[in-house]
Amino acid sequence: MLKVYAYKGCSTCRNAVKWLNAQGLSFTEIAIREQPPMVDELRQVLAHRDGQLRLLFNTSGQDYRADGWKDKLPALSPEAALAALAANGNLIKRPLAIDAERGVAVNGFNEAEWAAALH
Repeated sequence: MLKVYAYKGCSTCRNAVKWLNAQGLSFTEIAIREQPPMVDELRQVLAHRDGQLRLLFNTSGQDYRADGWKDKLPALSPEAALAALAANGNLIKRPLAIDAERGVAVNGFNEAEWAAALH
């Protein structure tokens, strides 16, 4: 089952949900701030992003800037970074779509990328 972690106040998330509905795709929407993805799910997205941790982070978010993640991130192990993301959904680049059974793990909404991953 496709899970989509999103934030209702995020226009990119709303666009992704609208697109998914228009495609007739079945999914469960999960509030990313209240229930961030688990480390195993984030690990799948990291693999999809060729191990580039920075691509999992919401670099324009307030939590990222206020907590100095730009400087912290280079020194962190992947596991420490994934644990931080799993603990704070505000740090995650959203939306994030995961379907472990189908091997789908994408974040940030790019229509072409999502279409390729989900069709």
